[in-house]
Amino acid sequence: MADYGHDLSFGIFVTPKADAGPHIIELARRADAAGLDWVSVQDHPYQPAFLDAMTLLTAIAAATERVAVFPNVANLPLRPPAVLARAVASLDILSGGRAELGIGTGAFWDAIAAMGGPRRSPRESVDALREAIAVIRALWTPGRGARAGGQYYSVSGAKPGPFPVHDVGIWVGAYKERMLRLTGEAGDGWLPSSPYAPPEQLAAMNAVIDAAATEAGRSPADVRRIYNIAGSFSGDGSSFLQGPPKVWAEQLAGLALDEGISGFVLMADDTVTVDRFAAEVAPAVRELVASERALADADADTDARPVSSPTDNSKKRERGIGVAATPDPGVRLSDETLWDETARPVAPAPDPDTDYSEAGRSHARDLVAVHDHLRAELAQLRDMIAQVAAGSLDPGKARTEISKLTMRQNQWTVGAYCESYCRLVGLHHTLEDTSLFTGLRRLDGRLAPVTGRLTEEHHVIAGLLSRVDAALVALVTDPVRGMPAVRAAVDLLTDALLSHLSYEEHQILEPLARLGPAIYG
Repeated sequence: MADYGHDLSFGIFVTPKADAGPHIIELARRADAAGLDWVSVQDHPYQPAFLDAMTLLTAIAAATERVAVFPNVANLPLRPPAVLARAVASLDILSGGRAELGIGTGAFWDAIAAMGGPRRSPRESVDALREAIAVIRALWTPGRGARAGGQYYSVSGAKPGPFPVHDVGIWVGAYKERMLRLTGEAGDGWLPSSPYAPPEQLAAMNAVIDAAATEAGRSPADVRRIYNIAGSFSGDGSSFLQGPPKVWAEQLAGLALDEGISGFVLMADDTVTVDRFAAEVAPAVRELVASERALADADADTDARPVSSPTDNSKKRERGIGVAATPDPGVRLSDETLWDETARPVAPAPDPDTDYSEAGRSHARDLVAVHDHLRAELAQLRDMIAQVAAGSLDPGKARTEISKLTMRQNQWTVGAYCESYCRLVGLHHTLEDTSLFTGLRRLDGRLAPVTGRLTEEHHVIAGLLSRVDAALVALVTDPVRGMPAVRAAVDLLTDALLSHLSYEEHQILEPLARLGPAIYG
Protein backbone atom coordinates (compact mmCIF):
# COMPACT_ATOMS: atom_id res chain seq x y z
CA MET A 1 0.00 0.00 0.00
CA ALA A 2 1.02 3.64 -0.04
CA ASP A 3 0.68 6.94 1.73
CA TYR A 4 -2.41 8.69 0.39
CA GLY A 5 -1.03 12.07 1.50
CA HIS A 6 -3.87 12.90 3.88
CA ASP A 7 -3.29 15.20 6.83
CA LEU A 8 -2.69 13.45 10.16
CA SER A 9 -5.25 13.75 12.92
CA PHE A 10 -5.49 12.29 16.41
CA GLY A 11 -8.36 11.79 18.81
CA ILE A 12 -9.90 9.75 21.58
CA PHE A 13 -12.74 7.22 21.77
CA VAL A 14 -14.42 7.32 25.18
CA THR A 15 -17.01 5.08 26.79
CA PRO A 16 -20.27 7.01 27.36
CA LYS A 17 -21.01 5.62 30.83
CA ALA A 18 -24.14 7.18 32.28
CA ASP A 19 -22.51 7.58 35.70
CA ALA A 20 -19.36 9.23 34.32
CA GLY A 21 -20.74 12.30 32.53
CA PRO A 22 -18.58 14.93 34.31
CA HIS A 23 -15.44 12.81 33.80
CA ILE A 24 -16.17 12.43 30.08
CA ILE A 25 -16.65 16.18 29.68
CA GLU A 26 -13.41 16.86 31.56
CA LEU A 27 -11.56 14.32 29.42
CA ALA A 28 -12.87 16.05 26.31
CA ARG A 29 -11.69 19.42 27.63
CA ARG A 30 -8.23 18.00 28.28
CA ALA A 31 -8.10 16.55 24.77
CA ASP A 32 -9.15 19.93 23.38
CA ALA A 33 -6.53 21.82 25.40
CA ALA A 34 -3.81 19.29 24.53
CA GLY A 35 -4.35 19.85 20.81
CA LEU A 36 -6.05 16.61 19.82
CA ASP A 37 -8.40 16.76 16.86
CA TRP A 38 -11.33 14.52 17.76
CA VAL A 39 -13.45 13.23 20.61
CA SER A 40 -15.70 10.31 19.70
CA VAL A 41 -18.11 8.09 21.60
CA GLN A 42 -19.63 4.71 20.89
CA ASP A 43 -23.31 4.54 20.05
CA HIS A 44 -25.37 1.77 21.64
CA PRO A 45 -28.87 3.22 22.13
CA TYR A 46 -30.14 -0.05 23.63
CA GLN A 47 -27.57 0.06 26.45
CA PRO A 48 -29.21 1.59 29.59
CA ALA A 49 -25.83 2.08 31.24
CA PHE A 50 -24.74 4.49 28.48
CA LEU A 51 -25.60 8.10 27.77
CA ASP A 52 -27.22 8.84 24.43
CA ALA A 53 -24.38 9.38 21.98
CA MET A 54 -25.78 12.38 20.08
CA THR A 55 -26.78 14.18 23.28
CA LEU A 56 -23.34 13.56 24.77
CA LEU A 57 -21.55 14.75 21.62
CA THR A 58 -23.55 17.97 21.75
CA ALA A 59 -22.52 18.51 25.36
CA ILE A 60 -18.88 17.82 24.48
CA ALA A 61 -18.99 20.29 21.58
CA ALA A 62 -20.47 22.94 23.88
CA ALA A 63 -17.73 22.37 26.49
CA THR A 64 -14.82 22.57 24.02
CA GLU A 65 -13.48 25.11 21.55
CA ARG A 66 -11.84 23.41 18.61
CA VAL A 67 -11.94 19.62 18.88
CA ALA A 68 -14.30 17.87 16.43
CA VAL A 69 -16.82 15.24 17.57
CA PHE A 70 -18.40 12.16 15.98
CA PRO A 71 -20.28 8.97 16.84
CA ASN A 72 -17.99 5.98 16.61
CA VAL A 73 -20.14 4.62 15.02
CA ALA A 74 -23.80 5.67 14.76
CA ASN A 75 -26.18 2.72 15.13
CA LEU A 76 -28.14 2.97 11.89
CA PRO A 77 -31.01 0.57 12.72
CA LEU A 78 -32.04 2.77 15.67
CA ARG A 79 -31.22 6.13 14.03
CA PRO A 80 -33.24 6.62 10.81
CA PRO A 81 -30.94 8.29 8.28
CA ALA A 82 -33.23 11.24 7.53
CA VAL A 83 -33.35 12.15 11.22
CA LEU A 84 -29.65 11.38 11.66
CA ALA A 85 -28.79 13.71 8.76
CA ARG A 86 -30.62 16.61 10.37
CA ALA A 87 -29.14 15.85 13.80
CA VAL A 88 -25.54 15.79 12.52
CA ALA A 89 -26.08 18.92 10.42
CA SER A 90 -27.50 20.70 13.48
CA LEU A 91 -24.51 19.63 15.56
CA ASP A 92 -22.14 20.87 12.85
CA ILE A 93 -23.88 24.25 12.76
CA LEU A 94 -23.97 24.69 16.53
CA SER A 95 -20.32 23.64 16.93
CA GLY A 96 -19.00 25.88 14.16
CA GLY A 97 -18.15 23.06 11.75
CA ARG A 98 -16.86 20.47 14.23
CA ALA A 99 -19.02 17.42 13.53
CA GLU A 100 -18.29 14.28 11.51
CA LEU A 101 -20.33 11.11 11.05
CA GLY A 102 -19.10 7.62 11.75
CA ILE A 103 -21.76 5.09 10.76
CA GLY A 104 -22.25 1.33 10.79
CA THR A 105 -24.82 -1.32 9.96
CA GLY A 106 -25.56 -2.12 13.58
CA ALA A 107 -24.90 -5.14 15.76
CA PHE A 108 -26.44 -6.91 18.76
CA TRP A 109 -29.65 -7.58 16.86
CA ASP A 110 -31.57 -8.92 19.84
CA ALA A 111 -31.05 -5.67 21.70
CA ILE A 112 -31.94 -3.63 18.60
CA ALA A 113 -35.12 -5.63 18.08
CA ALA A 114 -36.02 -5.19 21.76
CA MET A 115 -35.92 -1.42 21.18
CA GLY A 116 -38.31 -1.71 18.25
CA GLY A 117 -35.62 -1.72 15.58
CA PRO A 118 -35.36 -4.08 12.60
CA ARG A 119 -33.55 -7.40 12.58
CA ARG A 120 -31.48 -7.68 9.38
CA SER A 121 -29.26 -10.22 7.71
CA PRO A 122 -25.70 -9.21 6.80
CA ARG A 123 -26.70 -8.65 3.16
CA GLU A 124 -29.75 -6.60 4.14
CA SER A 125 -27.62 -4.53 6.52
CA VAL A 126 -25.17 -3.54 3.79
CA ASP A 127 -27.94 -2.68 1.34
CA ALA A 128 -29.69 -0.60 4.02
CA LEU A 129 -26.49 1.30 4.79
CA ARG A 130 -25.97 2.07 1.11
CA GLU A 131 -29.47 3.56 0.94
CA ALA A 132 -28.92 5.46 4.21
CA ILE A 133 -25.79 7.17 2.89
CA ALA A 134 -27.71 8.30 -0.19
CA VAL A 135 -30.54 9.67 1.98
CA ILE A 136 -28.13 11.57 4.23
CA ARG A 137 -26.31 13.12 1.31
CA ALA A 138 -29.57 14.08 -0.36
CA LEU A 139 -30.71 15.98 2.73
CA TRP A 140 -27.37 17.79 2.90
CA THR A 141 -27.66 18.93 -0.73
CA PRO A 142 -29.59 22.14 -1.50
CA GLY A 143 -32.53 21.69 -3.82
CA ARG A 144 -36.31 21.74 -4.05
CA GLY A 145 -36.94 18.23 -2.80
CA ALA A 146 -34.70 15.33 -1.83
CA ARG A 147 -35.30 11.96 -3.43
CA ALA A 148 -33.09 9.00 -2.59
CA GLY A 149 -33.05 5.53 -1.10
CA GLY A 150 -35.00 2.41 -1.89
CA GLN A 151 -36.31 -0.63 -0.05
CA TYR A 152 -35.11 0.12 3.49
CA TYR A 153 -34.80 3.91 3.64
CA SER A 154 -36.05 6.61 1.34
CA VAL A 155 -37.00 10.25 1.07
CA SER A 156 -39.47 11.41 -1.55
CA GLY A 157 -39.62 15.16 -1.92
CA ALA A 158 -38.44 15.94 1.61
CA LYS A 159 -37.04 19.46 1.92
CA PRO A 160 -33.26 19.36 2.38
CA GLY A 161 -31.56 21.04 5.32
CA PRO A 162 -30.35 22.23 7.63
CA PHE A 163 -27.01 22.18 5.86
CA PRO A 164 -23.68 21.52 7.60
CA VAL A 165 -21.28 24.46 7.61
CA HIS A 166 -18.42 22.25 6.42
CA ASP A 167 -18.16 19.05 4.37
CA VAL A 168 -19.07 16.47 7.00
CA GLY A 169 -17.32 13.18 6.34
CA ILE A 170 -19.29 9.94 6.32
CA TRP A 171 -16.88 7.36 7.74
CA VAL A 172 -17.91 3.71 7.55
CA GLY A 173 -17.08 1.09 10.15
CA ALA A 174 -16.35 -1.90 7.89
CA TYR A 175 -14.51 -5.24 8.04
CA LYS A 176 -15.99 -7.74 5.58
CA GLU A 177 -15.72 -7.56 1.80
CA ARG A 178 -19.16 -6.19 0.93
CA MET A 179 -18.86 -3.45 3.55
CA LEU A 180 -15.32 -2.63 2.42
CA ARG A 181 -16.53 -2.35 -1.16
CA LEU A 182 -19.36 -0.05 -0.06
CA THR A 183 -16.79 2.08 1.73
CA GLY A 184 -14.73 2.43 -1.44
CA GLU A 185 -17.79 3.17 -3.57
CA ALA A 186 -19.62 5.65 -1.34
CA GLY A 187 -17.76 6.47 1.86
CA ASP A 188 -15.62 9.47 2.71
CA GLY A 189 -13.65 7.43 5.20
CA TRP A 190 -12.98 3.98 6.62
CA LEU A 191 -13.22 3.59 10.39
CA PRO A 192 -12.01 0.18 11.64
CA SER A 193 -10.77 -0.73 15.13
CA SER A 194 -7.45 -2.45 15.81
CA PRO A 195 -8.93 -5.27 17.98
CA TYR A 196 -11.03 -6.38 14.98
CA ALA A 197 -8.69 -5.28 12.16
CA PRO A 198 -5.11 -5.70 13.42
CA PRO A 199 -2.28 -3.97 11.53
CA GLU A 200 -1.31 -7.07 9.57
CA GLN A 201 -4.80 -7.21 8.01
CA LEU A 202 -5.00 -3.58 6.92
CA ALA A 203 -3.24 -4.02 3.57
CA ALA A 204 -5.70 -6.63 2.31
CA MET A 205 -8.70 -4.60 3.50
CA ASN A 206 -7.32 -1.42 1.95
CA ALA A 207 -6.87 -3.25 -1.35
CA VAL A 208 -10.58 -4.06 -1.45
CA ILE A 209 -11.51 -0.43 -0.72
CA ASP A 210 -9.09 0.88 -3.34
CA ALA A 211 -10.34 -1.49 -6.03
CA ALA A 212 -13.97 -0.60 -5.31
CA ALA A 213 -13.18 3.12 -5.39
CA THR A 214 -11.42 2.79 -8.75
CA GLU A 215 -14.28 0.77 -10.23
CA ALA A 216 -16.70 3.48 -9.06
CA GLY A 217 -14.67 6.15 -10.87
CA ARG A 218 -13.17 7.53 -7.68
CA SER A 219 -9.58 7.86 -6.49
CA PRO A 220 -8.57 5.60 -3.58
CA ALA A 221 -7.37 8.81 -1.92
CA ASP A 222 -10.99 9.98 -1.78
CA VAL A 223 -11.43 7.60 1.15
CA ARG A 224 -9.71 8.68 4.33
CA ARG A 225 -8.46 5.91 6.66
CA ILE A 226 -9.16 6.45 10.39
CA TYR A 227 -8.01 3.77 12.85
CA ASN A 228 -9.40 3.20 16.34
CA ILE A 229 -6.47 1.94 18.39
CA ALA A 230 -5.85 0.48 21.84
CA GLY A 231 -2.58 -0.05 23.65
CA SER A 232 -0.47 0.31 26.77
CA PHE A 233 2.62 2.36 27.54
CA SER A 234 4.09 -0.58 29.43
CA GLY A 235 5.71 -3.48 27.64
CA ASP A 236 8.81 -4.08 25.58
CA GLY A 237 7.48 -2.96 22.21
CA SER A 238 7.31 -6.44 20.74
CA SER A 239 3.54 -6.17 20.18
CA PHE A 240 1.44 -3.45 18.59
CA LEU A 241 1.26 -0.37 20.83
CA GLN A 242 2.71 -2.19 23.83
CA GLY A 243 5.63 -0.05 24.91
CA PRO A 244 6.84 3.52 25.52
CA PRO A 245 5.61 6.51 23.45
CA LYS A 246 8.58 6.26 21.10
CA VAL A 247 7.48 2.75 20.09
CA TRP A 248 3.92 3.98 19.53
CA ALA A 249 5.17 6.84 17.37
CA GLU A 250 7.29 4.59 15.16
CA GLN A 251 4.50 2.03 14.70
CA LEU A 252 1.81 4.62 13.94
CA ALA A 253 4.09 6.53 11.55
CA GLY A 254 4.71 3.23 9.76
CA LEU A 255 0.95 2.72 9.35
CA ALA A 256 0.59 6.24 7.98
CA LEU A 257 3.37 5.84 5.43
CA ASP A 258 2.82 2.20 4.47
CA GLU A 259 -0.92 1.63 4.90
CA GLY A 260 -2.32 5.12 4.32
CA ILE A 261 -3.76 5.52 7.82
CA SER A 262 -4.07 9.24 8.57
CA GLY A 263 -6.33 9.31 11.64
CA PHE A 264 -5.60 7.62 14.94
CA VAL A 265 -8.32 7.50 17.60
CA LEU A 266 -7.24 6.15 20.98
CA MET A 267 -9.73 4.05 22.94
CA ALA A 268 -9.07 5.29 26.48
CA ASP A 269 -11.02 6.64 29.43
CA ASP A 270 -8.22 7.74 31.79
CA THR A 271 -6.55 11.14 31.79
CA VAL A 272 -2.98 9.84 32.14
CA THR A 273 -3.16 7.79 28.94
CA VAL A 274 -4.89 10.57 27.01
CA ASP A 275 -2.36 13.16 28.22
CA ARG A 276 0.63 11.03 27.18
CA PHE A 277 -0.92 10.26 23.81
CA ALA A 278 -1.46 13.97 23.14
CA ALA A 279 1.88 15.19 24.50
CA GLU A 280 4.28 12.47 23.43
CA VAL A 281 2.82 10.28 20.70
CA ALA A 282 0.87 12.59 18.38
CA PRO A 283 3.62 15.20 17.85
CA ALA A 284 6.25 12.50 17.33
CA VAL A 285 4.15 10.77 14.67
CA ARG A 286 3.63 14.10 12.91
CA GLU A 287 7.36 14.76 12.87
CA LEU A 288 8.28 11.33 11.55
CA VAL A 289 5.68 11.42 8.79
CA ALA A 290 6.40 15.04 7.82
CA SER A 291 10.10 14.25 7.56
CA GLU A 292 9.56 11.20 5.36
CA ARG A 293 7.10 13.06 3.14
CA ALA A 294 9.48 15.98 2.75
CA LEU A 295 12.31 13.63 1.80
CA ALA A 296 10.09 11.88 -0.73
CA ASP A 297 9.06 15.22 -2.22
CA ALA A 298 12.69 16.32 -2.39
CA ASP A 299 13.71 13.08 -4.09
CA ALA A 300 10.92 13.45 -6.63
CA ASP A 301 11.92 17.05 -7.29
CA THR A 302 15.55 16.03 -7.75
CA ASP A 303 14.60 13.30 -10.21
CA ALA A 304 12.59 15.78 -12.28
CA ARG A 305 15.21 18.57 -12.26
CA PRO A 306 17.53 18.91 -15.30
CA VAL A 307 21.22 18.27 -14.68
CA SER A 308 23.02 21.55 -13.95
CA SER A 309 26.06 22.70 -15.85
CA PRO A 310 29.35 23.27 -13.96
CA THR A 311 28.64 27.03 -13.90
CA ASP A 312 25.02 26.68 -12.70
CA ASN A 313 24.64 28.50 -9.36
CA SER A 314 21.01 27.51 -8.78
CA LYS A 315 22.08 25.13 -6.00
CA LYS A 316 24.09 27.53 -3.89
CA ARG A 317 26.32 26.15 -1.18
CA GLU A 318 26.85 27.92 2.13
CA ARG A 319 30.05 27.28 4.09
CA GLY A 320 30.34 23.81 2.55
CA ILE A 321 27.10 22.50 4.11
CA GLY A 322 25.43 21.81 0.77
CA VAL A 323 22.45 24.15 1.02
CA ALA A 324 21.80 27.86 1.50
CA ALA A 325 19.50 29.51 4.00
CA THR A 326 16.43 31.11 2.46
CA PRO A 327 16.51 34.92 2.72
CA ASP A 328 13.79 36.78 4.59
CA PRO A 329 11.75 38.59 1.90
CA GLY A 330 11.80 41.66 4.16
CA VAL A 331 8.29 42.76 3.15
CA ARG A 332 5.85 43.19 6.05
CA LEU A 333 2.13 43.00 5.36
CA SER A 334 0.97 43.89 8.86
CA ASP A 335 1.58 46.91 11.05
CA GLU A 336 1.53 44.71 14.15
CA THR A 337 4.92 43.74 15.62
CA LEU A 338 5.27 40.41 17.38
CA TRP A 339 8.91 40.44 18.38
CA ASP A 340 12.11 42.47 18.13
CA GLU A 341 14.10 40.93 15.30
CA THR A 342 17.18 42.93 16.22
CA ALA A 343 17.28 41.15 19.59
CA ARG A 344 17.54 37.66 18.12
CA PRO A 345 20.59 35.72 19.32
CA VAL A 346 23.13 34.67 16.72
CA ALA A 347 24.87 31.30 16.47
CA PRO A 348 28.67 31.27 16.81
CA ALA A 349 30.69 31.71 13.65
CA PRO A 350 31.71 28.38 12.08
CA ASP A 351 35.25 27.14 11.85
CA PRO A 352 36.28 27.58 8.20
CA ASP A 353 38.24 24.32 8.35
CA THR A 354 35.26 22.19 9.41
CA ASP A 355 34.84 19.03 7.35
CA TYR A 356 31.12 18.32 7.00
CA SER A 357 29.98 14.72 6.56
CA GLU A 358 27.37 13.79 3.96
CA ALA A 359 25.06 12.65 6.77
CA GLY A 360 25.33 16.10 8.34
CA ARG A 361 24.70 17.86 5.03
CA SER A 362 21.63 15.66 4.57
CA HIS A 363 20.22 16.90 7.90
CA ALA A 364 20.64 20.50 6.76
CA ARG A 365 19.00 19.82 3.39
CA ASP A 366 16.08 18.07 5.09
CA LEU A 367 15.36 21.11 7.25
CA VAL A 368 15.14 23.39 4.21
CA ALA A 369 12.93 20.86 2.42
CA VAL A 370 10.47 20.82 5.33
CA HIS A 371 10.55 24.62 5.54
CA ASP A 372 9.86 24.89 1.82
CA HIS A 373 6.82 22.66 2.32
CA LEU A 374 5.52 25.07 4.97
CA ARG A 375 6.17 28.07 2.70
CA ALA A 376 4.15 26.36 -0.03
CA GLU A 377 1.32 25.74 2.41
CA LEU A 378 1.36 29.39 3.43
CA ALA A 379 0.88 30.38 -0.21
CA GLN A 380 -1.96 27.86 -0.42
CA LEU A 381 -3.61 29.36 2.66
CA ARG A 382 -3.40 32.87 1.26
CA ASP A 383 -4.89 31.68 -2.02
CA MET A 384 -7.85 30.09 -0.22
CA ILE A 385 -8.53 33.31 1.69
CA ALA A 386 -8.46 35.24 -1.58
CA GLN A 387 -11.03 32.79 -3.01
CA VAL A 388 -13.27 33.31 0.03
CA ALA A 389 -13.01 37.08 -0.39
CA ALA A 390 -13.92 36.72 -4.08
CA GLY A 391 -16.93 34.58 -3.21
CA SER A 392 -15.65 31.50 -5.04
CA LEU A 393 -14.98 29.42 -1.90
CA ASP A 394 -17.28 28.86 1.04
CA PRO A 395 -15.78 29.99 4.42
CA GLY A 396 -16.66 26.69 6.08
CA LYS A 397 -14.98 24.74 3.30
CA ALA A 398 -11.91 26.98 3.57
CA ARG A 399 -11.68 26.33 7.29
CA THR A 400 -11.90 22.59 6.67
CA GLU A 401 -9.11 22.71 4.09
CA ILE A 402 -6.89 24.98 6.18
CA SER A 403 -7.22 22.64 9.16
CA LYS A 404 -5.61 19.93 7.01
CA LEU A 405 -2.41 21.88 6.42
CA THR A 406 0.72 20.62 8.14
CA MET A 407 1.30 24.06 9.65
CA ARG A 408 -2.16 24.00 11.27
CA GLN A 409 -1.66 20.73 13.11
CA ASN A 410 -2.22 21.03 16.79
CA GLN A 411 1.27 20.41 18.12
CA TRP A 412 2.99 22.99 15.90
CA THR A 413 6.38 21.83 14.68
CA VAL A 414 8.61 22.35 11.69
CA GLY A 415 8.80 18.86 10.28
CA ALA A 416 11.12 16.53 12.13
CA TYR A 417 13.27 19.28 13.54
CA CYS A 418 11.47 21.92 15.57
CA GLU A 419 11.03 21.16 19.23
CA SER A 420 7.42 20.28 20.00
CA TYR A 421 5.57 22.23 22.65
CA CYS A 422 2.70 21.07 24.80
CA ARG A 423 -0.38 23.22 25.31
CA LEU A 424 -1.63 21.30 28.29
CA VAL A 425 -0.53 23.07 31.50
CA GLY A 426 1.55 20.81 33.72
CA LEU A 427 2.78 18.50 30.98
CA HIS A 428 6.27 18.65 29.56
CA HIS A 429 7.56 17.38 26.29
CA THR A 430 9.69 14.29 26.94
CA LEU A 431 10.87 13.28 23.49
CA GLU A 432 14.44 14.36 24.23
CA ASP A 433 15.92 11.50 22.25
CA THR A 434 14.32 12.85 19.04
CA SER A 435 14.36 16.57 19.82
CA LEU A 436 16.62 18.68 17.67
CA PHE A 437 17.01 21.57 20.07
CA THR A 438 17.88 19.37 23.03
CA GLY A 439 20.58 17.68 20.99
CA LEU A 440 22.01 20.95 19.71
CA ARG A 441 22.26 22.37 23.24
CA ARG A 442 23.83 19.17 24.52
CA LEU A 443 26.54 19.09 21.85
CA ASP A 444 27.16 22.83 21.61
CA GLY A 445 26.07 24.85 24.64
CA ARG A 446 26.70 28.09 22.74
CA LEU A 447 23.49 27.41 20.80
CA ALA A 448 21.25 27.60 23.89
CA PRO A 449 20.22 31.27 23.36
CA VAL A 450 19.31 30.57 19.72
CA THR A 451 17.27 27.43 20.44
CA GLY A 452 15.55 29.19 23.32
CA ARG A 453 14.53 32.06 21.06
CA LEU A 454 13.30 29.66 18.36
CA THR A 455 11.13 27.86 20.89
CA GLU A 456 9.62 31.18 21.99
CA GLU A 457 8.80 32.04 18.39
CA HIS A 458 7.17 28.64 17.87
CA HIS A 459 4.74 29.45 20.66
CA VAL A 460 3.95 32.83 19.12
CA ILE A 461 3.27 31.23 15.74
CA ALA A 462 1.05 28.62 17.36
CA GLY A 463 -1.02 31.47 18.77
CA LEU A 464 -1.23 33.10 15.35
CA LEU A 465 -2.52 29.87 13.81
CA SER A 466 -5.24 29.75 16.46
CA ARG A 467 -6.01 33.38 15.69
CA VAL A 468 -6.51 32.56 12.00
CA ASP A 469 -8.82 29.70 12.96
CA ALA A 470 -10.87 31.92 15.30
CA ALA A 471 -11.21 34.55 12.57
CA LEU A 472 -12.46 31.87 10.16
CA VAL A 473 -15.05 30.73 12.70
CA ALA A 474 -16.31 34.31 12.98
CA LEU A 475 -16.31 34.61 9.20
CA VAL A 476 -18.74 31.70 8.88
CA THR A 477 -21.37 33.60 10.86
CA ASP A 478 -20.61 37.09 9.50
CA PRO A 479 -18.86 36.97 6.09
CA VAL A 480 -18.93 40.75 5.56
CA ARG A 481 -17.44 41.96 8.81
CA GLY A 482 -15.31 38.86 9.32
CA MET A 483 -13.16 39.09 6.20
CA PRO A 484 -10.96 42.03 7.37
CA ALA A 485 -10.10 40.10 10.55
CA VAL A 486 -9.21 36.99 8.54
CA ARG A 487 -6.98 38.94 6.17
CA ALA A 488 -5.26 40.71 9.07
CA ALA A 489 -4.62 37.41 10.85
CA VAL A 490 -3.21 35.73 7.72
CA ASP A 491 -1.01 38.75 6.91
CA LEU A 492 0.45 38.69 10.41
CA LEU A 493 1.02 34.93 10.18
CA THR A 494 2.79 35.43 6.84
CA ASP A 495 5.13 38.04 8.29
CA ALA A 496 5.96 35.90 11.31
CA LEU A 497 6.37 32.56 9.58
CA LEU A 498 8.58 33.73 6.73
CA SER A 499 10.74 35.73 9.10
CA HIS A 500 11.03 32.84 11.55
CA LEU A 501 11.86 30.16 8.99
CA SER A 502 14.63 32.29 7.51
CA TYR A 503 16.08 33.10 10.95
CA GLU A 504 16.05 29.42 11.94
CA GLU A 505 17.81 28.34 8.77
CA HIS A 506 20.50 31.02 9.08
CA GLN A 507 21.24 29.98 12.65
CA ILE A 508 21.08 26.19 12.71
CA LEU A 509 21.82 24.86 9.22
CA GLU A 510 25.54 24.95 9.91
CA PRO A 511 25.29 23.28 13.35
CA LEU A 512 23.01 20.63 11.82
CA ALA A 513 25.57 19.85 9.12
CA ARG A 514 28.45 19.96 11.62
CA LEU A 515 26.96 17.85 14.39
CA GLY A 516 24.95 15.52 12.17
CA PRO A 517 23.41 12.29 13.51
CA ALA A 518 25.06 12.79 16.92
CA ILE A 519 22.32 15.34 17.67
CA TYR A 520 19.88 12.48 18.17
CA GLY A 521 22.27 10.21 20.03
